[in-house]
Amino acid sequence: MIAYAVTLVLGYVMGSLPWGLIVGYIWLRRDIRESGSGKTGTTNVLRTAGKIPAGLVMILDIAKGAVPALVGRYVFDNDGAAVAGACAAVVGHIWPVFAGFRGGRGVASTYGGVLGLAPLLSLGFPVIGAVLVLATRYVSVMSVVGVPVCAALIGVAALLGWTEPEYFLFALFATALVEYKHIPNIQRLRAGTEPKIGQGGNRPATG
Repeated sequence: MIAYAVTLVLGYVMGSLPWGLIVGYIWLRRDIRESGSGKTGTTNVLRTAGKIPAGLVMILDIAKGAVPALVGRYVFDNDGAAVAGACAAVVGHIWPVFAGFRGGRGVASTYGGVLGLAPLLSLGFPVIGAVLVLATRYVSVMSVVGVPVCAALIGVAALLGWTEPEYFLFALFATALVEYKHIPNIQRLRAGTEPKIGQGGNRPATG
């Protein structure tokens, strides 16, 4: 129980660190949630502030999911606690206590969780994401399509005994949250109004 308590608290606290908001204030001297999607994640930072701050935010947001997973695995030697910590990090990233419960959509922290749980398996996921972005020019497609595809691959790996079954539970949980937070994007994609890469950063936040 101690392992679960520690990783859950660590995951949520780390997930709640609003790196997009912090970097946005440093870079632009304003709340980045006032523009674009109104979120604090890498995509909105890219659209609003540029590549360098977006890259920094992406690394920090990935670390949110990876660190509690690694603590669970290597400090407590407990796969269940590692999964719990990774799940808590995604929840914290989406609903951060330090930023009025207005965060990102959980994609980078989800990848961080996978990186911490199954690092070898995670190596191919950026390739899947890059292919989707290059093919469509929509970052949201990478999330809406790529995250479920990667979750399915984790499920296959678990069935084949290549990774722990608990990791698939994390993949399912995180995918459900990511898809839920992308409902507005899905609606805009269907309507043809979703901004492509390089678009939408200066518009008032739409959510």
